[in-house]
Parts: sequence; structure tokens; C-alpha cells
Amino acid sequence: MVRRILLGSQLRRLRESRGVTREAAGYSIRASESKISRMELGRVSFKARDVADLLTLYGVNDESEREPLLRLAKESSVAGWWHSYSDVLPGWFQTYVGLEGAASGISAYEVQFVHGLLQTEDYARAVISHGHRTDLPRDEVDRRVALRLQRQRVLNTEGPGSESGTHLVCVLEEGALRRPFGGPRVMRDQLEHLIQVSEHPRITLQLAPFDLGGHSAESGPFTVLRFPEPDLSDVVYLEQLTSALYLDKADEVDQYQRALDRLREHSLSAASTRDLLRELKRKI
Repeated sequence: MVRRILLGSQLRRLRESRGVTREAAGYSIRASESKISRMELGRVSFKARDVADLLTLYGVNDESEREPLLRLAKESSVAGWWHSYSDVLPGWFQTYVGLEGAASGISAYEVQFVHGLLQTEDYARAVISHGHRTDLPRDEVDRRVALRLQRQRVLNTEGPGSESGTHLVCVLEEGALRRPFGGPRVMRDQLEHLIQVSEHPRITLQLAPFDLGGHSAESGPFTVLRFPEPDLSDVVYLEQLTSALYLDKADEVDQYQRALDRLREHSLSAASTRDLLRELKRKI
């Protein structure tokens, strides 16, 4: 997914710098103008032959310039690990998992439950089992839990305390921690897990307490994804019951980021968050 977006943006920049229309570009590879548009947005797979023909059309003839882009085209067709979970992974969420795995920074606001990247196995099982589909067979629940745990590898919380890798900033509503999933033991283990991961150098966890009242993110949960590649736009992910929205316009992304920044200013600090987590755990 990310490789497709990156390659598409580079092809668009080359096309525009040469003054070539999408219609002309499409004609050169026996495709439509809309196909070129989808390619440049990273929404379709790439054929190496098509990329080679477009590079020739755009005047990119130096092998040292062509080779990285052709290699990117080949790599973009390689299926991500999450495709093995396609039986339990909705198409609209596959896009998110791909973007999440490539992000250098993830900033999230969560309301209903603990963020998926911070859930324990038992807590995740309870959330999935009591979701909007309560008739899921046991093997499908197991597959969904395995997928969620696999996603958590982007944080690598088991490794040494390195500053490199994906950074997560998460603001949780206090209500998410007071809503019981799986019973007292599951909740105690989940709270202990949050206490531990909140000490990780690449994870910032803050709670928005009940007494905060109204705040800048009251419209609902969202996630902002940032990428190390300068050609990739930041993305806001908004999940719905049966679909999702992906926003990448700079002004929209900035509004969400500012809302999260203001919310963090009024939420508990990381240290105070740990204190509240310990208090909640003692009361269970």
C-alpha cells in the first residue's frame, strides 16, 4: 500500500514536470485517464512494463534513476503479511493495517476501549467477542485476535529501549478503562499492561479524565498516521461501523492534529496517567 502511494506520487511529479496530461500518459500504456489517476493515488497495483513505459515518456532514461522506481513497482505487488488474514479482515481495514505498519508516528484518541495496539490478548478477545457481531464462531474470534496481536509488532515493546521505530501517542477516555471487558482478572491484567507499556520510550499514554468535560476531540475517536517518506501525506483514519474514511488533505489533517494537541494539554500527564491506572487496578 505505502509503496504504491509513494511510487504513484513520484510518477505524478514526473508527469507534471514534463507537462504530460493524464490522457496522454494513459494512451502511452494503453490505459484510460482514470487509470493513471488511480495509479498516481496508489489505489491500484503497478505493472513493471507500464512504469517503464511511463518513465520513458517522462524522459527518465538514466538507468540509475529508473532502477529504483522499477524496483519499487515490483515491491509494491508483494502482498503484506495481513493478506493472510483476508478471511477476517474487511477490505477497507486492510488499507489501514498497511498504513499503520509503515507509519513512523501514530497519534490516536480512543473512547470506547483500549487502543488495539495496547490490548492484551484476553482483553482483545473480550472486545471482539462482544462487538457488533456477537455470533462469531470461535475460530474466527481466534483469527481476529491473532491479527490484532500481530499488528502490535510495529511497537516492538519487547525489544530494547530504542528511540528508533514507530512512536505511539494515545489519549484514552477514562470511561474506556472503567468499561469492563472479560471480567476483573482480564481488566487487572490490561491495566497492568498499560502501566508497563506507558514506560516505553516510544509510547506516550495519557488519560482524558471524566472531570475534563467537553474538549476539542468530542466529535469522536480518530487516528493520525505520519510517514518517514517526505512524499507521503499524513493520513487521518476515521472508522465507522461498516467502513472507514481516510483523509489526507493537509488542512484537514492539521485540524485533527491540533484537536489532539489541545486535548493532550488538558489531559493527565503520562506520570499522572500511570497513577490513575494503578488506582483503577487496586479498585478491581
